[in-house]
Parts: sequence; structure tokens; C-alpha cells
Amino acid sequence: MKLKANRIRPVALCAGMLLVSGLLASCGGGGTQVNSFVAHRVIVFGDESSVINKADGSKFTVNAVLPSDSTKFDCASNPIWVQSVAAQYGLVFPDCAGSAPAPVSRIWAKNLAVVADLQGQITQQFNDGGFAADDIVTVLVGANDIVTQFNTYPGVSEAQLTEIATQAGEQLAAQVNFIAEQGAKVLVSTIPDMGRTPFAGDRSPGSTNPGPGVLTRLSAAFNDGLLGKLNDDGRKIGLIQLDSYVQAVDAARANGTGTFFNTTLAACLASALPPACSTETLGTDAAAIPPPTVTSQANALTWLWADSTHLSVGGQSGLGSLAITRARNNPF
Repeated sequence: MKLKANRIRPVALCAGMLLVSGLLASCGGGGTQVNSFVAHRVIVFGDESSVINKADGSKFTVNAVLPSDSTKFDCASNPIWVQSVAAQYGLVFPDCAGSAPAPVSRIWAKNLAVVADLQGQITQQFNDGGFAADDIVTVLVGANDIVTQFNTYPGVSEAQLTEIATQAGEQLAAQVNFIAEQGAKVLVSTIPDMGRTPFAGDRSPGSTNPGPGVLTRLSAAFNDGLLGKLNDDGRKIGLIQLDSYVQAVDAARANGTGTFFNTTLAACLASALPPACSTETLGTDAAAIPPPTVTSQANALTWLWADSTHLSVGGQSGLGSLAITRARNNPF
């Protein structure tokens, strides 16, 4: 089924997005910053949630397509969170075809990266010139650690996995603290509550599926490890609480409130999962409701998940707004 691909751009980040009280005080504004910090470069570390594939401009969400050719992706539209952060400073990434000449921002994030891969990404940045005081560095990694650990359950006990998850969070904190010590400003995100992803499986009342509970507890252990060791004084490191955001929008959906229509299923067809997923390849339900006349883009916005673990356009938009608000309000 071919659907019209309405796209959103970074400047339209707030459109159609759920505002969660206490998490999103405003869309890219609000608050008073001690110093008016302006980033001259955005450096991106982490996993595929922050990746733009250079070959075709695809991302691990619901991609937009070019109006002139629905077989090609429009990298600038349906931005992932790091694109939204960069756009606030008039910056783009060289990974998007047609970007301005010689963009200075860099994406070192890699598909399927885990916390142990972060050190190698940092080394790549040192080989590319290191860090500067007017850099903003984004870090989002750890979800793949939790998926890997969960796949060994129950052969490995939850107690053992909890300890491993906590240690991974602490290792991430050490790397983030190291980046901040180099003079750059860091935006680090907690991982989402993986127990609220489609990967967790059945979460309906009365379900005996252990997945949601175990994954939620492992995610919390990882995030607690990160927060417990993070030098988060606000002047060098800004914290984004993606776990709380996912929990809030999921709870709102369960209560019949908020603007997300679905927070439990994947929007993309199983035959076209990210990064191949686009507004042309949404599942029947995601493409048809709510209501049948709504465009595919609106469903990309109102379904939280693109696939079993990756945020759809609406989720990426929410994460981007959280990051922008943190960057503007922190006394960098």
C-alpha cells in the first residue's frame, strides 16, 4: 500500500508531540541559562538510535522519502534526536547527502554498539582532532547491552544480570565523565525502559510473560549504575531521562490520554524494519488508524516504536526536545 509521505523537519520538532509535565517544560526553550552557550560542533557517540547511514541517509526509525522518488530516503526530514539538537545551532552532519559544504559535526555512533564500544568511538574522535570547549557531545548507548543480557535469561539468573547491567551503567558513566574532563559539554541519555518496548512481549493484564518485568528491572539497574557514578553538576554534563519519558507516555496511553496512539506495537512492517522502514512501509494498523483518513506520517508520530526496540518518529521527536531543553537550561 502506497501512502503519501508527509515529513517533519527539525524546525517543526514540537508539532504533534506529547508534552509530558515535568519532562518537557517547553519545546526547545524555557528556563534561564547562566551563560549563553552556543555549540559550534555536535559529536555523536552511541548505538544505532543515533546513526545516519551514509550510503542512503537512512536511520533506525521511520524514514521519510523524497517527494520526487519514494524509493529514496529524505535524510533531512523525520530527524533523529541528534539532528534536532544540531539544528538548534544551525548545524548538520556530513552523513546526510546534500549537507552544507564540509560540515564539522561528526557521528561515531554505530549499529549494535554496546557500552564496551564507546571507548573506540572516543578514540576515533581523538584521531579526528579531539574535543573543544564549544563542542556538544551526545551519548546514548546501553539498550543493546540489556537485550544481550536478557537473551541469556533464565540460564543466567536475574541477580547476575542485574549486577552486569549495573556495572555497564557505571562503565558508561566513567566514559562520559572522561569526555567532560576534555572540556566538551555532554548530553547523556538514560536508556529507555526496555520492559515497555515491543521486544518485551505481552504486557496485557494477567499475562505471565516475565519479559516486561525482568527488562524493566535490568534497565533500571543500568540507569542507576550510570546515575550513581555520573559527575552530573550541570556545568559539564546534562542528563536526559529517556526512561522516565517512555514510562510517562506509556502510562498516558494506558489511561487513554496523551497524543501517542500506540506504545506497545511496532509501526513498521516486519519485512521492512529500520533502517529500511519508511512512511511507505508502515504496518496495516499503523497506516490505517487513528482514524483511517490520517496520513502515514501522523502514525509515524503517534506510534512510539518503529520496531521492537527503536523509537519511531514521535519518540525520536520527544527525545530531541528533551535534549534541546536540557542543553538550553543547563549552565554550560
